[in-house]
Amino acid sequence: MPLTGEDVASKGLVIFDFDGTLVDSMPGIIRTTRSVMHRHGWTDETLGDMRRIVGPPFPAAFTEVYGVDPEEAMQITEEYRAVYQNLGRDGWPLFDGMRELLGDLRAAGRKVAIASSKRQFLLDRGIDTNEVRDLFDLPLGKERDNGQTKAMIIGDVLGRLGFSPDQAVMVGDRRFDAEAAHEAGLPCVGVTMGHTCEPQELVDAGCCALCDTVDDLRRVLLG
Repeated sequence: MPLTGEDVASKGLVIFDFDGTLVDSMPGIIRTTRSVMHRHGWTDETLGDMRRIVGPPFPAAFTEVYGVDPEEAMQITEEYRAVYQNLGRDGWPLFDGMRELLGDLRAAGRKVAIASSKRQFLLDRGIDTNEVRDLFDLPLGKERDNGQTKAMIIGDVLGRLGFSPDQAVMVGDRRFDAEAAHEAGLPCVGVTMGHTCEPQELVDAGCCALCDTVDDLRRVLLG
């Protein structure tokens, strides 16, 4: 669904978020987070709507969403990653049709990248277990947990691939993606396949289009 009328089908570089955008990782993220938070004394009732944890960067997400102090947030994050990295491909499957869309973008001469708040080693595992590394010109995650914002990662992607902000578009599933894209000077297409937030969040964040399916996204990106 177009929201601003901005044409992004002519953008030479398409930058994707990872979780909830390329892959349906919310169930695995929530399941892992719940098990770790239970160890730290949280109950299902106090955890509430755990979709909130998908999107903000770890470990800050645990402070932002649940109010834990930074030291405990780091401990929770370390425990989470120790479990999450062993989930395997079932923990982060590509959305149906996404592999084909990525291939068609490449076939159309577009550059395709990832800018994720996920740590690089976890992003690499997600890409490799889905066997799609050859479909990306640059998959870029965080090298460290502090001092590296998503807007900085997007800027790094632009710089490494030689594109200006007006030549690129971001695709993401949360307001954090749209806000980072806008900070870096890019429009953002919002996707809701992963049900990680209410669609209104993406509308309010200024997304130029809203896509409920991969087919919708195809129409927006390829025209």
